[in-house]
Amino acid sequence: MSVSEQPDGKPGGQPWAEIAAGYAFDGPALDLGALLWDGTCHPDAPIRIPLPMLNRHGLVAGATGTGKTKTLQLIAEQLSANGVPVFLADIKGDVSGISAAGEDGEKVRERAGQVGQEWAATGFPCEFYGLGGIGPGIPLRATVTSFGPVLLSKVLQLNQTQEQSLGLIFHYADTKGLELVDLKDLRAVVAFLVSDTGKPELKGIGGLSTVTAGVILRAITAFEQQGAGGFFGEPEFDTSEFLRTAADGRGLVSVLELPAVQDKPQLFSTFLMWLLADLFNDLPEVGDVDKPKLVFFFDEAHLLFNGASKAFLESITQTVRLIRSKGVGVFFVTQTPKDVPGDVLAQLGNRVQHALRAFTPDDAKALKATVRTFPNSAYDLEEVLTGLGTGEAVITVLSEKGAPTPVAATRLRAPESLMGPIPAAELEAAVKGSLLYGRYAEAVDRESAYEKLTAEQQAAEAAALAAAEEAAAAKEAKEAAREAARAPRPKEDPSLAEQVVGSGMFKSLARSIGTQLGREISRSIFGTARRRR
Repeated sequence: MSVSEQPDGKPGGQPWAEIAAGYAFDGPALDLGALLWDGTCHPDAPIRIPLPMLNRHGLVAGATGTGKTKTLQLIAEQLSANGVPVFLADIKGDVSGISAAGEDGEKVRERAGQVGQEWAATGFPCEFYGLGGIGPGIPLRATVTSFGPVLLSKVLQLNQTQEQSLGLIFHYADTKGLELVDLKDLRAVVAFLVSDTGKPELKGIGGLSTVTAGVILRAITAFEQQGAGGFFGEPEFDTSEFLRTAADGRGLVSVLELPAVQDKPQLFSTFLMWLLADLFNDLPEVGDVDKPKLVFFFDEAHLLFNGASKAFLESITQTVRLIRSKGVGVFFVTQTPKDVPGDVLAQLGNRVQHALRAFTPDDAKALKATVRTFPNSAYDLEEVLTGLGTGEAVITVLSEKGAPTPVAATRLRAPESLMGPIPAAELEAAVKGSLLYGRYAEAVDRESAYEKLTAEQQAAEAAALAAAEEAAAAKEAKEAAREAARAPRPKEDPSLAEQVVGSGMFKSLARSIGTQLGREISRSIFGTARRRR
């Protein structure tokens, strides 16, 4: 007999029984745990979420140390068991254990008994990925072109004006067939557009100021100096790899290992958004489905929204709103619901809220704001949320008809896989044993914008050099001709008459005659006349 019914089949009068009745689904559902009421756990009142409703998105929230990661693991296990692929990010390095069977123990048996769980140690099929080859995992890379100006501006921490200028650069590269594969391609295009040769190219569509270009170039350089340049390049990851199932029909759990880049939150949170946006662009419309094609867990979601531009927030909101019809469910994981913008929060139909703390006035304010996001409840939610233990949560989900279920305080089931990391050697072996490792392990640097612009620049420099050499040669030839014209003509061999005239005897005779003749000529010339004798 269900806890929600009396012997005559009518709903029981206890508030907890009425709550439990809201989770009595007929179709396939994930078991989250057992109902808590007034400090008592009711193992015969399971709290569940219908499998078809997982693509209506959700939120897993709670203070640090309240069990959010284990909740992800619990949901991911059951999705995989139902043939649904899962993507989740492992920021602290403790989710890799989902691939290995859990360890039995007193605490596990105690929790299983409290919630009516038949616990069995089970590992689940996994693929492990890493951003750009940093840390363990199959490298995930994206080209700069596909990443786009809005997401890249978030990573580079550009302001709105700089973001618009970056969009202009992308537009130019697209129209000119300049593929932006990696960051050196982007740097080459920016440098070209502020050069004397490139400036005219952008005049018709607004131009690019040298100051803004300098800011963008410095941001790219700083980004590369952080060791992040490897995230952009080829081969670009095909996100359809996330949609696979294992040979036994279970959904593949794709784990993105992020411990090596956890100090770069802007990067990995934005990269997660690119993965989601790429799925959105590539997947066909499927409408409502019996089970999701993929459930995507977006951990540390507050990092995605902090300092985001209007264009960025609009893109996120649109993606989350529309990707449901493509069979993808998105769960944001963060500390409080206020970390998520209202337009996005309104689309998250399934809620798992772990404990909140109220140590400061800001904490108390956040607690009240969180309570207001829940439907009316038979619980005193402010009291319940501050009193929940680790592995307990307040839950409301969408029923099979799409209506919110009653708010239920819940003691969650124990994950059946290992609650902790697997040894590094096992992780490395799993990565290198994957069929995808050979496809994505080595980066490829083919001809793209950098090479094309470099070749054009070299050709232009060679042409300029040839023209300069030709002009120099012409000038030299002209100078040589001028020098030749100024030089005296060479003497020819004297004739017989010249030899006679040039002899000593002839010169002596000529001097005596020339004296008289010279005087006459001279006088005649100066106007004096020779007297006649």
